[in-house]
Amino acid sequence: MVDDNRSGLAARKTVLEELGHRVTTATRAEDAFELLSTEPFDLVITDHRLAKINGVELIREIHAAEFKLPVIMLSSLVEALGLTESSTGADVVLPKSANELTHLTRAVTRLLRPPAKRKPPRRQAPAAGTKRQHA
Repeated sequence: MVDDNRSGLAARKTVLEELGHRVTTATRAEDAFELLSTEPFDLVITDHRLAKINGVELIREIHAAEFKLPVIMLSSLVEALGLTESSTGADVVLPKSANELTHLTRAVTRLLRPPAKRKPPRRQAPAAGTKRQHA
């Protein structure tokens, strides 16, 4: 998790750890990228506004390095800047708000969930009055 606001970082870390996640934090994008280069991670959560390199630039670097992991971006300026998944490269973009932690925990759970095994389609029962064909 990357955020230069230490109190916000600590609060989000605490909530995610209470849900059983192991969270590593960084206050600078450069430090986060270095961690990604040396340790395996399942997910990145980044703030948009960071010193020197912002969250969008960090996401670009993550994709350029071909790290195959989902990214969540948080920002208090989602609407003002028009931040979207397609404009940022993030898998999920969330506004910082009163409901932020609820949305964040749901997004983390969804992105870390293994792909569900698809069930084969159900065969439809024949309509009333029709005969079944047998092979």
